[in-house]
Amino acid sequence: MPDITWEDPFCAEGSACFRFGTDPQGNAYIAIAGQEERYLSDTREALRALITDIKAGRADHLL
Repeated sequence: MPDITWEDPFCAEGSACFRFGTDPQGNAYIAIAGQEERYLSDTREALRALITDIKAGRADHLL
């Protein structure tokens, strides 16, 4: 497993808690809290773009 530094869990009302993490090589990680061994990984820039797009409402059609 990579050397991941996990942030505190992010929990929305009535849904699962997620954790974001990074490693020294510049990768970003997303996992369900308590299941950090099963993560999604990409670059920090890709994670930044994903979060920016979600905040802008570009994923609202998925809800």
